[in-house]
Amino acid sequence: MRRRETVVVAIAVAVVLALVLFFLRHRGPAAAAPDTSPLDAAGQKELKSLQSRAEGLERRIAGLQPRAGTFVVIDTGRNRLSLYENGAETLKAVCSTGSGRALVDPERKRRWVFDTPRGEFFIRAKHPDPVWIKPDWAFLEVGEAIPRRLAERLAPTELGAYAMDLGDGYLIHGTLYKRALGLSVTHGCVRLGDDDLDNVYHKVRIGTPVYIY
Repeated sequence: MRRRETVVVAIAVAVVLALVLFFLRHRGPAAAAPDTSPLDAAGQKELKSLQSRAEGLERRIAGLQPRAGTFVVIDTGRNRLSLYENGAETLKAVCSTGSGRALVDPERKRRWVFDTPRGEFFIRAKHPDPVWIKPDWAFLEVGEAIPRRLAERLAPTELGAYAMDLGDGYLIHGTLYKRALGLSVTHGCVRLGDDDLDNVYHKVRIGTPVYIY
């Protein structure tokens, strides 16, 4: 129950932070100008309330987190991955997570949504030098014909030096696109830079919990 509560609170944080970002994006210019209208004042008050709520929820997460063992927390709203060991945060890394974009295959009536799933997961397997077997959507996305031969689907460098399997095709892995770290640009997997990937890979074991919100 404690783990489930942690995930629920973490999702609540993500929702509140999304609202905070919405206000910052849509009221940022107004906030820089003199606060002379009631609407501006109301907006500022609501923004402060959301920020305060987010801080309170983050404190609750800190109180619910396990105090022993190793686990990973991934914040998809801010694209940050944290590694905890015996209750202490030992690594805070910039990552990339799902774009939320949809892709449709009109010919076969298929549809994919590239989201990173939220919830509680576990490291199911660890793979050094992983080879990506590109799925159909990888070819449709760039307007290429879907190949019939397996050899044409193999991409031995796309995933970096290591991959950690979370199940259902979702991985924590490396990236060739390091400039995009910190952005929501993936097809659902979590990408890390080389040094952070190496650190996480060698600290986690099969069965290590991963909390994504």
